[in-house]
Formats: sequence, C-alpha cells, structure tokens
Amino acid sequence: MAAQQVEASGGDQAAATQLGDLPEACLAQAIALTSPRDACRCAAVSPAFRAAADSDHVWRAFLPPQLDRAKPAPVPVLQPAPASRSKKEAYLGLCDAAGAAAVGEDGGCRIWLERATGARCYALSARRLSLPWDDGEFCWMFAPHPRSRFAEVAELVDCTCLDIYGALPAAALTPAAPYAAYLVYGTAGGGHRGLSYPDQETAVAVGGRVVARHAVCLRPDAAEARKFRGGGSRGEEPRRPRMREDGWWEMEMGRLGEVAGTAAAEEVVASFEVLGWYPKRGLILEGIEFRPVVQSSSS
Repeated sequence: MAAQQVEASGGDQAAATQLGDLPEACLAQAIALTSPRDACRCAAVSPAFRAAADSDHVWRAFLPPQLDRAKPAPVPVLQPAPASRSKKEAYLGLCDAAGAAAVGEDGGCRIWLERATGARCYALSARRLSLPWDDGEFCWMFAPHPRSRFAEVAELVDCTCLDIYGALPAAALTPAAPYAAYLVYGTAGGGHRGLSYPDQETAVAVGGRVVARHAVCLRPDAAEARKFRGGGSRGEEPRRPRMREDGWWEMEMGRLGEVAGTAAAEEVVASFEVLGWYPKRGLILEGIEFRPVVQSSSS
C-alpha cells in the first residue's frame, strides 16, 4: 500500500512538471540543435517556448560560421549583416535572395541563406560562366537589365554552337544538404531562334563525375517539336521551365545530392548544351544558381 502511495505521489509530481516549465536556457539549448523552420514552429507552442525560440542563443547557431571569423576563406562567403537588434533579424536579413550579398571584385556571385534550413545558396552571373565563342567575340553582348541582380546579363546575338557551364567549389556548398542547379534566363523582346527545338541537354557533375543528365527545352513549342524525333539525347520527354516571381525563366539542370565527403578542391559543374548545329539567337542569360532542395512537410 505504501509503495502504491509513493508511486502515485511520484506520478503526480511528474504530471505537474511540464516541458514548458524548464528554464529558458534549457529550452533554447534544445531548440538550437534543430533547424530554423523547427525553431519557428516551437515559437508558436507557448510564450515560454517563444521566448526561448527567439533568443540570440538559438539564432546564433543558425548563422554561418564565417560571420564570426576574421580569417580569409578559400570559397565565397557571406558578409556580416548590418547591425540588427537580434540574431534572428540578422539571420532573416541573410535570407533575402533579391538583396543577396554580392561577393568578388566584379560582384558576379551572390550568396544568401535558404530560410527553412540555413543552407547557403549561390547565384553566378553570366560574367562568371563559360560561354561559347566559336562564332567570334561578338556572338554575345553584355548589357544591364532592369530585372537582373547583376550589373550585366549576356544576350546571345548569333551562334551555331551553344554550350554554357558554371562551376563552384564543392566546399562552398552546405554539407548534408541536397542541392540542385538552375539556369536562369529570358528571351529578347525582338524574338529568338533555335531555342524551341527539343535537342537540348543539361548535365551536373561533381568532381568530374556526371551525377545527372536531362533533356530540356528552354522555349517549348509543339510545332517545332514535331520536326524532331526522340526529343532529347536519350529520347526522354524534355523538361520544361517555370516562370519565377521575379520575371525570369528557370530550368532545373539537375540534382547533385549531398556533397559531404567530396574533396574541397573539387568542383561542382552545371552545363547546358544545344546538340544541334544551327543558328541560335535571342537568349538572355542572367546566370546559374545552386540552391538546396527543400523537402515540403505537412507536419
């Protein structure tokens, strides 16, 4: 009987102790081990959780380590955010893709954080890409564009061989985050040529090993597609682009998965190629982006 009373007493005490009763420092320590998305969810649980989830201790853990180091880095890094009232505000300021920090002397690379995970995102300008020059120096024209984040974009004036690629050090990508590469482009107002045929291909390679290859079509056109059989290097249905909120078209070039374990000196290369040799013009190239693939969650 006494044992039962002791058990009941212990059970009542356990029931009276809630998770929210823990000291704020303990809650913050636990939340800091999760992710920015989980921290925001925790903030909606209760006032105690909100105080812990919004604390500087939590959001300092989500900020890139480069922000707290004065040592030069071998890969592009985010610059410290302007003075903010909290670490959470500093983090959210680094998640603005439109106002992403420019790095490099030419400002040809922009970096921001993916809001839900804190993984680094990169945008390489057209000036940072390898472009074909088979038809002479003037097959591309560089000029400012009102919708571009960069000083200049590249407009394809005329060429027959079209092969574009961009490279980024593998060490620049966030470990344990699955990435994909995206071609960001538009077409000239005066029209385009040679961009609607389904014989275009993208590829993504890590350390010289191709990990993804896809048939794509930058400007799908049913009438032009009927002129070709197969539609792509392997007969697959060509991938189609999507229109972004900023007015640019975006084509997923391929997914490279996680780069954990990849040698720091190796590169991640994303390429776009038109397999046919015929006149092409009117492509406006803003750049190539490397972004983490965020899995949607209904929980």
